[in-house]
Amino acid sequence: MGVAVIGASMTKFGQRDAWIRELLSQAGEECLTDAGVAPNDVEHLYVSNMASGEFEGQTGIMNLLAHDLGVLPAYSERVDQTSSSGGAGIYEAWQSVASGASDMTLLVGGEKMTHKTTGQATDIIASITHPDEYKHGVTLPSFAGMTARHYLERFDAPRESLARVAVKNHRNGVDNPKAQFQTEITMEKALESPIIADPLRLYDFCPITDGSAALMFTTEERAKEITDEYALVSGIGGATDTHVVHERDDPTVMGGVVESSKEAYEMAGLGPEDLDVAELHDMFTILEFLQLEGIGVAEQGTAWELAMDGTTAKDGDLPINTSGGLKSKGHPLGASGVAQGVEIYEQLVGEAGPRQVDADTALACNVGGFGNCVITTIMEAAE
Repeated sequence: MGVAVIGASMTKFGQRDAWIRELLSQAGEECLTDAGVAPNDVEHLYVSNMASGEFEGQTGIMNLLAHDLGVLPAYSERVDQTSSSGGAGIYEAWQSVASGASDMTLLVGGEKMTHKTTGQATDIIASITHPDEYKHGVTLPSFAGMTARHYLERFDAPRESLARVAVKNHRNGVDNPKAQFQTEITMEKALESPIIADPLRLYDFCPITDGSAALMFTTEERAKEITDEYALVSGIGGATDTHVVHERDDPTVMGGVVESSKEAYEMAGLGPEDLDVAELHDMFTILEFLQLEGIGVAEQGTAWELAMDGTTAKDGDLPINTSGGLKSKGHPLGASGVAQGVEIYEQLVGEAGPRQVDADTALACNVGGFGNCVITTIMEAAE
């Protein structure tokens, strides 16, 4: 059964006074309004969230949200797939409609993180890693630093190529009123910022963020009855890579990205050459390169060239992270994958404002951990 997205919303990302319940409710209410759907029409409610218990001591958030939105007696479920929880939520919401189990499914993703210290938040996020790695103090930033150094040396890529990713995504974030950071940075500032995990510096990392985002899914048939402007989920795929990163044959290949995008392309009947815009999981700048290669846009070891020649800029041949990406927009864990979906949906229906590009086909890739689990989604504009 054809699955359509007919509504979307996103709260302001950043440091918010609101707690998880309020953030989820805001995004959910705004999505219902945007889609023109009454609460009692919602049959399934999915809440993407990684760690509300660890961050806030609040569990059962799907029950809270169902009550707050007035969607009772809709089936509700919390979806946790670490930092790819939002993408996993898209997968579940798509499944619920494609299977015929639900005609109207609301997905809301969110996380509340900034009330914790950087050390506390990093420790919670580091629990994503394998216990054997975690007990040795391994964190995702350390993985990113080691991978970046290996990539730069192996493929003779200049350090400036990573800085160009940061500069590009900060520039895109200026045009996103919901982004955490709406300021441009210079190459000099990116290259001279403090080292976090050599060779990666401060501006190679995304921030700790509060925020929520939502999408409304329904059948293609019902979408046509409701609106003329909708997007179709034409392809979706999910894959899991090794939990222990050092067990991978090649640390510069994200197997989960390769396999999930292959599955999504096959379902959609499309290929990398058909993409007009994409949202990639740039938790670290190096991940934009690894995902560009994983989704087949660039050959292994060459994605850095796309950053250097402007291909991935908003006015380039394949704009990447028009939203500002995780780098500038922010990364509230459970919301990030949903927010990627919001961006590509808005691009496809012409509602991206100053970020708008010419797009009929879009891809979003949401990564859990350091490529441990990945969801790739392809949407197309309705004809």
